[in-house]
Order: sequence, then structure tokens, then C-alpha cells
Amino acid sequence: MQPTSLIWTATVAVIITLLVIDFVFHARRPHTPTIREAAWWSAAYVGLAILFGFGVLLVAGKQAGEEYFAGYLTEKALSVDNLFVFLVIMSSFAVPRPYQQKVLLFGIAFSLVARTGLVFVGAALVNSFAWTFYLFGTVLLVSAVNLLRRRTTDAHEEPAIVRWVRRVIPTTPGYDGNRLLTRVEGRRMLTPMLLVILAVAATDVLFAVDSIPAIYGLTQNVYLVFTATAFSLLGLRQLYFLIDGLLDRLIYLAKGLAAVLAFIGVRLVLHALHENTLPFINSGRPVPVPDIDTGTALLTIILILAVTVIASLLHPAGAERSTSPRDQVQDQHEDQHRRVDDGSPSHR
Repeated sequence: MQPTSLIWTATVAVIITLLVIDFVFHARRPHTPTIREAAWWSAAYVGLAILFGFGVLLVAGKQAGEEYFAGYLTEKALSVDNLFVFLVIMSSFAVPRPYQQKVLLFGIAFSLVARTGLVFVGAALVNSFAWTFYLFGTVLLVSAVNLLRRRTTDAHEEPAIVRWVRRVIPTTPGYDGNRLLTRVEGRRMLTPMLLVILAVAATDVLFAVDSIPAIYGLTQNVYLVFTATAFSLLGLRQLYFLIDGLLDRLIYLAKGLAAVLAFIGVRLVLHALHENTLPFINSGRPVPVPDIDTGTALLTIILILAVTVIASLLHPAGAERSTSPRDQVQDQHEDQHRRVDDGSPSHR
């Protein structure tokens, strides 16, 4: 599938238009979306992504369609894990719920720009160096291990860029609506809202290290990589408000995503061996190893994610986790207010 420049232009224009619509009609007016609103818009974005996939299937054939859907499903699953970390970050900064939309929208826009750059960097590497598949495969295997070892408390640690901004630029202790900058006694200062956006943006860069090699493990078509990544990010804000109450119940999410990344990593290494040109491996000749086709990869990813979600929701431990990180932080703030009202000292 080799789209023309006209198709590329039209695709980018549609994605930018959807982001602008999202900002104008939702994030510009601070409010907490209802479940109905979040569900409707989430379904609309997912439906648009599926409709685009069927268009690829009809125009470019079965292979391209399977590659797109495998890439979209993997990126969407990784984005759900990203949502959990975003939830912890915004809970740590105690972002008022009506203003969380703005944080998410700026984070998604930044992520789209950053990942687009990485998509083309990855394409240049893949086209120029066959050994890139070994590198991507190793990155995914290491990422799978890190996912299994990761603790949710790690997300409470402020990124280095946020700590640096706090040190060098005056920052207000509280929020001023959803403003990024404000004036205190005539002095212009940053608000915590900007710090949250920086934290989410810095986290997005780390997430891209996993997601871009993962999707290149499923397709090397730059257009499919870009569109699958873009459509997986669109609607992420609505999905956050739709499932944030369920995120903490997905106790096996990290294990499931680790299995997906490990599977794609193994697939990349096998593909690298199949196309081997490194002189110190089999004298620079291809190694006769099995190559996992895209259809099998798609079915495997679907199976892993389905088992992950079902096992999480059925496990008693998942049912017990009914309090999200946001609710825990809210309880802590209410407890502090009660301490102040009672005249007792609060912990700092």
C-alpha cells in the first residue's frame, strides 16, 4: 500500500480537524463529561477507526487490513495502560475533575506530534538497516520485563522536567481555573496545570519507546503505522472518563500487555533472523526460522487481551479494588480539611 501525497494530506487534515473539534466543543468549556457523553464519543471514535480499517481492507487488500487492525488494537491496548498512569499523575497533582479534559487533550496532541516524528525515524531506520528489527525486538522484550516489574507508585515520582521547572520558574501552589499562567501580586507565575501537562507529555515520550517498535513489529507500512497510531490516540480522552472507574480493576493489564509486547518482540527477532544480513549471524545469510504471519499475530493479540480483561474482571481481587487513585487522593484532601476544621495539625 503506497498512498499518494493527496491521500496523506487528506488523512492529516482529518486528524487535525478531529483534534480541533475535540478542543472547541469539549476541552474549551471545562466540565466533567457524563458517562453517556463519554460513551457516545468513544463509540464514535472507535467506529471511525474500524470504518477506516475496513476501507483499507477493501482498497489495499487483506494483508494491509490485517496489519492495520493488529497495529490499532495493540496501540489501543497500550493506550489503556497509559490512561492508568495519567490517572495516577493527575491524582498526584490533585487536578480538579472538570479541568482534566484540558490536560488529556494537550497530552494527546503532544503524543501525536511526538509519535509522528518517531514513526518517520523508525521508517528511516527500517528502510536503511535490516538489523533494526533486532533492536526493536530487544526493546520490546526489555519493555515486557519492565512492565512486569513496574509498580504503580512509580508514577507518583515527578519527571525531571517538572522538577526543573519548579526550581527555575515561580509556580503557584494552587490552581487558577484551567489557566496555564496567572498573575499573583502583579507577578506572572505558572500554575500546577502546566506542570501536569509537562508530566503527561514527558510520560508520553517514554510510552512511545514501547509503542513505536511494537507497531513496526506488525507492519512496516509507514501510512498504516501512522494511521493506526493516530486513531488509537483519538478518543483517548473520552475513554478515560468512560473507564477510569474500571482501570483499577484490570489487575492483570500489565501482565497482558507484557505478553503482547513479548510476543511482538519474538516475532520481530524471528523476522530479523529470516531477513538476516549481519555477518556474525549465520555468516550474513538468512536463518531458516518460522515467520509468524499477520493474521496469526492479530488473533494472538486479540486472545491475550480478551483473557487479560476477563480474568481481571472475574478475579475477586479486581472486584475489591473499587476505589480509584483519584478517589483515594480526594479522600486524603477531605481528611486534611476535617483536621483543619477540628484544629488538629495535618500532615505535610
